[in-house]
Amino acid sequence: MTRSVPSVVNNEKLGKYGSQLNQGLIHGIEALQGIASSDHPLGSRELSRILGLDITKVNRMLRTLAYLGLVRQTPDRKYTSGPGMHVLAAQSLYATGYVRHAIKPLESLKELGVIVAMGVLWQDKVTYLYHALPGMDSVDAMGRLSYYPATLSGVGLSLLSELDDSEISHLYQGKNIDGFDDNFDSLMEKITEIRTLGYARVETTGSSLKTSKTYTLAVNLGQPVYSAIALSGWLPEESTEELITVLKEKAKEIEQAK
Repeated sequence: MTRSVPSVVNNEKLGKYGSQLNQGLIHGIEALQGIASSDHPLGSRELSRILGLDITKVNRMLRTLAYLGLVRQTPDRKYTSGPGMHVLAAQSLYATGYVRHAIKPLESLKELGVIVAMGVLWQDKVTYLYHALPGMDSVDAMGRLSYYPATLSGVGLSLLSELDDSEISHLYQGKNIDGFDDNFDSLMEKITEIRTLGYARVETTGSSLKTSKTYTLAVNLGQPVYSAIALSGWLPEESTEELITVLKEKAKEIEQAK
């Protein structure tokens, strides 16, 4: 499945950076994101349609990225993630300690018998660095889920609440908004609620029969915020305060492990 790739340019921020912005670099990162977020190799023509860019420009960017090893070409002359992209991902995770410092606190949450997760936000999507189902080994929980709409995720909504209203508007105003019937005002009501509470409580649908309601509770990590951790499952409303206290304690452990 090929996902849409939102522009990384926010017109509200252009005044801050002005002529210092390098449009070629911006387009190159958009191309890299398009390749990274696709679950199948992309040809230059398909990627040019996704990005809304001239195919000649896209061809040139892809060849440059392939030269750098960030993408690689398949036998049918399409492109997919290259070793350089994986090396950068591994290096950044190691250098920041995102997962390394979080594993023990996250593992201790598994005794609650619900899903335990940690994710990061970029643009309008969440990537889960850790997503453990009840009873799942932590090795299997790392990198298990990739790109996911932020507005369908407790982690995503919690992290969106840290953005300025102008940034949220850039991502969603007049666009598809999963989980909110494309209603921007409804999304902002939820964002306001999360900001007021200091955490996210989001209703989801549980079980393969989709008959029982489940919930996600999420709190943010870091100053400034860089990630969020969450619990998901059958979480009665009366247990919210107790579970949020536990989540905040674990968030503090992760932050202090740095």
